[in-house]
Amino acid sequence: MKQITNSILMIRPVNFRMNEETAVNNYFQKSIDEEQEAITLKAQQEFDALVSKLRKVGVEVIVVDDKLENDTPDSIFPNNWVSFHENGNIGLYPMFAENRRRERREDIFVTLEEKGFGINNIVDYTAGEAENVFLEGTGVLLLDRTNEKAYCALSERADESLFIEFCEDFEYMPVVFNAKQTVNGERKAIYHTNVMMCLAEDFVVICLDTIDDAKERKRVIASFKQDEKEIISITEAQMHQFAGNMLQVQGAFDKKYLVMSASAHQSLTAQQVEAIEKHCEILSSDLETIETLGGGSARCMMAEVFLPKTN
Repeated sequence: MKQITNSILMIRPVNFRMNEETAVNNYFQKSIDEEQEAITLKAQQEFDALVSKLRKVGVEVIVVDDKLENDTPDSIFPNNWVSFHENGNIGLYPMFAENRRRERREDIFVTLEEKGFGINNIVDYTAGEAENVFLEGTGVLLLDRTNEKAYCALSERADESLFIEFCEDFEYMPVVFNAKQTVNGERKAIYHTNVMMCLAEDFVVICLDTIDDAKERKRVIASFKQDEKEIISITEAQMHQFAGNMLQVQGAFDKKYLVMSASAHQSLTAQQVEAIEKHCEILSSDLETIETLGGGSARCMMAEVFLPKTN
């Protein structure tokens, strides 16, 4: 199975703002004292610039506009409600915030089929919402597709039993751990695995300092070493600049890129940049408004499409 793809689904925002429902356990979100229209415009400009950069290097970006009537401030982060797999299966996921559940749209699947992607089966976990059980897509599931492993940091948005169920359904070996960040002097669960870790083909960028339990940390490191992935460690401060929220993609001529925000890029040391560039080029873009209000960055904005092409 391929670890990276050249097809990405992205949702263009129409009413972007800080989502009060997610701020309760997303400690990356901050408010901005600006008019709603100005905020949405800035988010759209940042979104369009990233799409343009991706397309310029040959990544296929399928852009779908958010719907104003849905009132979905976080729709720009589609990777939390859906995942697309090489066997034609789609995963649909239960979301912690009620207003995020409106992001799930079947018309997007029709768009993908029109673009020549084949869909076999939808594996729907959304019934978990009625039980207050959540598993927020590839926000919490870091999939090593090639080695058939799934990494998950447990939180209010990542239920262990549902994670195990996903692994059984999609045939991944589970690697479970706890990841924490310091919030007002307290260690609290990080809301999504993909802000503290990025899993690429031959390397992993990870904030190991967030895995407080030494045994768990050792187990995670051993798993990477077993698969011969180079471990590039980042600090908690760098994680807060979204240096963990990156995604490796494939462009034209099979060239690989690690996509990240400008703030993530700027936070990296020369040694870290060198370690990444041994494997692939860095592609960065300014996402300041999206990061500040949304508490998510480049990786969250891209839902990888691994579905088979039918034409």
